[in-house]
Amino acid sequence: MKLWTTLVMAPAVLLAGGLQPVDLPAPQTDGGMPLMQALKERKSSREFTATKLAPQMLSDLLWAADGVNRADGRRTAPSASNHQEIDIYLATADGLYLYEPKSHRLLPQTSDDLRAATGTQPFVKDAFANLVYVADFAKMTGSAEDQTLYSAADTGFISQNVYLFCASQGLVTVVRGSVDRPALAKAIHLRPEQRIILAQTVGYPKP
Repeated sequence: MKLWTTLVMAPAVLLAGGLQPVDLPAPQTDGGMPLMQALKERKSSREFTATKLAPQMLSDLLWAADGVNRADGRRTAPSASNHQEIDIYLATADGLYLYEPKSHRLLPQTSDDLRAATGTQPFVKDAFANLVYVADFAKMTGSAEDQTLYSAADTGFISQNVYLFCASQGLVTVVRGSVDRPALAKAIHLRPEQRIILAQTVGYPKP
């Protein structure tokens, strides 16, 4: 069964061999673990099950990562000069999607399972999801040095949001720099001005 067939009442099922955009449930933005406890629980893990995240959990995860949290369109993670240059790609067994924060939906990129291509470690191919953080330098101003620095910092903010969300919800995660960037960029058809910064594996822990 495809992941998105669980999203009933949303136009997100697999149709005629092509993935359709996924309208995520509205994020639940109240409750959760107190911040100090989440910081205490925050850690990296490299042992994951392939158990799928429920649609609501996935929705909350992506909103926590870099969702819109104000009426003016600003995000849960800061970005230099509000460039909002970091795109989040979601790689699962069902395909690759691009998270669109303004509409809080997933835009399909390919139905290929690219999890193994998102890192060099063996666990990435079996975990439920891998997030790929891609900087779009076309959205930025300043020197190439500044763009590199600030896009790296902005990715760090997003990945820490994911760490704290996972700690709060009983998920595990690890952010990774071991990525064959040229190969992955080709697989997801990035433009020359787009650069893969980091990847982050997310899922349930092994018992």
